[in-house]
Amino acid sequence: MNRRKPMVINGMTIGQGRRPWVVAEMSGNHQQSLQRALAIVDAAADAGADALKIQTYTADSITLDCDRPEFMIDDPDGPWHGRSLYELYEEAGTPRDWHPAIFQRCRERGLVAFSSPFDVAAVDFLESLAVPCYKIASFEIVDIPLIRRVARTGKPVILSTGMATLEEITEAVTALRSVNSDLPVVLLKCTSAYPAPADAMNLNTIRHLRETFDVDVGLSDHTLGIAVPVAAVALGACVIEKHLTLSRAEGGPDATFSLEPPEFRRMVDAVQCAWQALGGLHYGAGEAERANKRFRKSVFAVQDIAAGERFTVENLRVIRPGNGLHPRHYEDLLGKTASCSIARGTPMTWDLVNPEPVTAY
Repeated sequence: MNRRKPMVINGMTIGQGRRPWVVAEMSGNHQQSLQRALAIVDAAADAGADALKIQTYTADSITLDCDRPEFMIDDPDGPWHGRSLYELYEEAGTPRDWHPAIFQRCRERGLVAFSSPFDVAAVDFLESLAVPCYKIASFEIVDIPLIRRVARTGKPVILSTGMATLEEITEAVTALRSVNSDLPVVLLKCTSAYPAPADAMNLNTIRHLRETFDVDVGLSDHTLGIAVPVAAVALGACVIEKHLTLSRAEGGPDATFSLEPPEFRRMVDAVQCAWQALGGLHYGAGEAERANKRFRKSVFAVQDIAAGERFTVENLRVIRPGNGLHPRHYEDLLGKTASCSIARGTPMTWDLVNPEPVTAY
């Protein structure tokens, strides 16, 4: 595939070589309180996020209210064990009549507001709110009709790849491109475990995704802490998405794997520092190092030396600072003679050395 045009959202270009774009995921951490949702928007802005993402679905649009085993969550190690899918999504869903207020607060706080739609009707609704981009969640990467509907909006798409095989990612990207070959796309490396252990992240996949699909790649992260996003940026991740909650102790369906505001602020600072540290290909003294070159070693007279006296290991040494001749000349100087008297502590220069006599034949 050929590299497509870069993703631009609300005037900001997103991609490798650019400052990482940090997305705060609200998900169900609003706990069915609009005031809490708006407080999360404020916390995201205060913590330095670039964008805030919500999820657009209803329990009825995403599943069935059914107690058959297929609709029950039976992962004993997960945060939702014993609940039905319908119960979970009824608690976690963001009511549609909240969307305008949340998006307006984001605009007031300088955040890009967007969403993950989970059905075609959700896309139509989000289009009525003029969202600038879309996120396809990991679980929806196999929903090809939904992906095609999102592609028809012509807006940038962020596609999460949790659990997806290479073939499934290829099918999803192909579906996007078949509708709009110029559509800006960013893939997110994701491990769909909640929380995700660090040793399950396989961040080296970021490079492979970038090379295979010739698109920019980011990270949707559900690990605890901030180390994994920093590592992802070092590998070229251009988007970092992380869940944000006001307080894990107050609970909520996603609280256990979400960051609190001070932690989110530390993550933002850390990923931006990691990106700055990448720099470019460089050798030699940089601007920050230039003043310290004087602390390198060079050749100095370490005893008083009379004119005509030979240089020896006793009266010459390679020491700091770097004001004298380069250390590579030290052995060449030994055995030569001083052209004048030299005081102890004098940096050696060639004019302090008698030239070699020329032998006539």
